[in-house]
Amino acid sequence: MIELAVFDMAGTTIEEHGAVYDALRHAVESTGATVDAQDLQTWMGTDKREAIDALVRLGGGTPDADLVERQYGEFRAFLKKRYEEVPPQPIAQADKALAALRARGIKVALTTGFSDDVALPLLASLGWSTGEGGNLDAVVTSDEVVRGRPAPYMIHRAMEKTGVVDVRKVLVAGDTAVDLQAGHNAGAGVVVGVLTGQLPRTALEQEPHSYVLESVAEVPDIAEATPAE
Repeated sequence: MIELAVFDMAGTTIEEHGAVYDALRHAVESTGATVDAQDLQTWMGTDKREAIDALVRLGGGTPDADLVERQYGEFRAFLKKRYEEVPPQPIAQADKALAALRARGIKVALTTGFSDDVALPLLASLGWSTGEGGNLDAVVTSDEVVRGRPAPYMIHRAMEKTGVVDVRKVLVAGDTAVDLQAGHNAGAGVVVGVLTGQLPRTALEQEPHSYVLESVAEVPDIAEATPAE
């Protein structure tokens, strides 16, 4: 029996129309570095400061702490403008899926490569919260851990926040390679890839996984099932 479902935010539970991809590309390219599409995809889902540092290096730049912080500001500003132009919304049926899981007594947590100052306003814009009457049991941002995905720490932090002690009773779902890698590294009992992000099924199936589903809307159907072989 799954006791905790841990979901990524952008691309998994929240439709933000590719804004994160565009913002990250902008933050790197505005330094003069080039961005390879495969490298960009590899670093999606990770802590965004770590991603900027890595992508600038891969693109021929030599980032230092000041440059990374400055470009993270560029990332935030670009993302804020895009979100104002095209507001994010829940992935189709995501609200119902989260509610269905909680109705069964399964706790729901969101994890993200965003820092607090990006993630919390985004959730507030959707009316999602961990407060009284909210639809979430925990939110873990990149600010709370020493390393983001594919490290397992955000998942373990979600377990700590929700009081779940057996990682085998945790389901992890996300739309990027590092989401699945983090679930595997955490020892999660069920690791789910979803096809609402930028990666095709073939790419997700190359990563450690129990299932690859069309979207989080299907997660309640497998939350109590035995992991697929």
